[in-house]
Amino acid sequence: MINAASKLLAVLLAVLLLYIYPAAETAQRQDDIARMTASQSVTRFVDAVRTKGYISPRMLAEFEEQLAETCNNYELSMEHLHKKYVPRYTDPMNQSSFTGTYEVVHDGYYLSQIRESLFPVSGTLTMDDPGRRYKLSVGDFFSVSLKSTNRTPSMLIREWLQGGTAQAAAVFTAHGGMVLNEDY
Repeated sequence: MINAASKLLAVLLAVLLLYIYPAAETAQRQDDIARMTASQSVTRFVDAVRTKGYISPRMLAEFEEQLAETCNNYELSMEHLHKKYVPRYTDPMNQSSFTGTYEVVHDGYYLSQIRESLFPVSGTLTMDDPGRRYKLSVGDFFSVSLKSTNRTPSMLIREWLQGGTAQAAAVFTAHGGMVLNEDY
């Protein structure tokens, strides 16, 4: 009886070491590659936007294609904070009561508003038409954050081996900064 139990344990251990561990390591490497690719794509896209001062439909399409190559689904968010200087008045109804100071206000624009500008309902403009560019100004702040929403094979194997659920997303990255140039 003990001999049969030890043989069964040896077979289970052999299956674990020969098949499951290498599969788990390969899946983990795929997650690492997807994480690096997504991080590099986000960094390249944000830096290009900050340097050029605009987003074109082609830039956004290429960015989304690069993300699709990782075979993950993502929750993408973009934020453009446009800096404005608003004069301060002692009496808001009286324009001649200017205090001599200004207040910095940031207007926020997000992915849905950016997409409306890039992909208008009336499709008369070509993909490279300058009228379809979303323009930013020097001093504005632009950022992109990305989070994977699907469960990867690595997460499934980890859940199976540990008997729980994976809490964190396989890929999460964010990058942003101040717009440096207006190249339009």
